[in-house]
Amino acid sequence: MEKHIESVASLPLENNPITYPQIKKADLLPDPESRLDSMEMKEKPLSDSTIPFRDLTNADTKKESIHQLIAKLDVENSLRYQKTVEDTYCNVYSYDYCYFSKVYLPTVWWTAESLEKMAQGQEVEAVFEQTVDRIYSSAITDWFSEWGPNFGWEKMFTAEEIQNKVNENGGIGIICAKRREKGLSGHIVPVVPETDLHKAYRENGVVVYPLQSQAGKLNYNYFSEVRKDWWNDELYSSFVFYYHE
Repeated sequence: MEKHIESVASLPLENNPITYPQIKKADLLPDPESRLDSMEMKEKPLSDSTIPFRDLTNADTKKESIHQLIAKLDVENSLRYQKTVEDTYCNVYSYDYCYFSKVYLPTVWWTAESLEKMAQGQEVEAVFEQTVDRIYSSAITDWFSEWGPNFGWEKMFTAEEIQNKVNENGGIGIICAKRREKGLSGHIVPVVPETDLHKAYRENGVVVYPLQSQAGKLNYNYFSEVRKDWWNDELYSSFVFYYHE
């Protein structure tokens, strides 16, 4: 589900999100039908008590639990993330990765009416296709710039910078790109900590392609060099790097 849709609304970009502390996460409740072995309920969190959450005790436990999470989600094989004739599911995988890492990334987002009500101090509950709608990777690229800081996301500027932060602190890295042609697929990918077996690609000691994990046309538990600097492809009009502790 990477397509950009205009119906996912926001407040005007010139408004500083810090001005609106009332704006809360647009989380739906887990559903028994939302499972790794199912294609259903992808807009909802996975309902699986065996999936490990990131252990926030220290940097080492964060990194170790991230790799346990990648192994459990098993994006290469889990039915939830397999492409269909209609779509691919980079945003679903990235949402699940962030959800179990205990950081917020939207898979649904508030409608314009809901945002206005919350900005006025009204309580709004997340109700799918009423107060919230799906948000896809092209729109998430804009979401990071507008709302990311409100939810703890920090902008990064280079592959080296984001890989080093993820490696050192066990935090969550994201690369998100907006498709140049509206209505077509953007892309969103987690940047993950390096291991003895899985490494970023470096030239002269500098990270050129970070270590990543993705769903898409091809799914990879880990990759770096195989997709090069995909975010610079002419298919995309813009991209962002963001990091969250």
